[in-house]
Amino acid sequence: MSRRLSARPRLPSPPGDLAIGIMGGSFDPAHSGHAHVIETARRAAGLDRVWVLVSPGNPLKKTQTALVDRLAAATRRLGSRTTLVSDLEGRLGTRYTIHLLRRLKRLAPKARFVWIMGADNLRDFHRWKDWRRIARTMPIAVIARPGYDAHAVANPAMAWLRRYRVKAASFRNRDNWSAPALIALRFDPDPRSATGIRRADPQWASRFEGAACRDQLTHHLIDGHPGAERA
Repeated sequence: MSRRLSARPRLPSPPGDLAIGIMGGSFDPAHSGHAHVIETARRAAGLDRVWVLVSPGNPLKKTQTALVDRLAAATRRLGSRTTLVSDLEGRLGTRYTIHLLRRLKRLAPKARFVWIMGADNLRDFHRWKDWRRIARTMPIAVIARPGYDAHAVANPAMAWLRRYRVKAASFRNRDNWSAPALIALRFDPDPRSATGIRRADPQWASRFEGAACRDQLTHHLIDGHPGAERA
């Protein structure tokens, strides 16, 4: 499938002074655990919106499912009035998180962004490109995940980030919105995982082959037919 990227993507309605959570990932596939994380983060951090950015690829992971199938599944499972699913990362042509976050801040300079990540990602955060700059670009909300918390706390990034921990109740005060800031969110986790779903249903993506959906953030039509270009 070929893809035409816009050199200067624009948001149809640039958000004003909204609190927006950014949740990136492969979403291979999206599932109820993601939905639970989104709702928990939205309520705990006082977010007005959550943008789910389905990544074309992850430098630290091997993703085989086509982007358009993952995007269609995420839109169906997670999309709502307050949760917008998008392939904006692919349209921007960014490979690393630090580049993506900087572009987002330029696209929506008045928005107050928060990067949402799981404890499994925090465990490897020190391996991410310019991870300290990521932390200085926007606050980070970390979602507890069973089996990963001990490793996350022990990694080099957490040793640096620990001094910037902020309670969620305090963070909801928009006057104190700054970075670096680390907000730890704990809740009863959903036991489902994308790995488990792929093992139980290796052909899950076949249900979305050829499907078309509309990017909920840019409103571009995303055509799932082979060889189709994106509008």
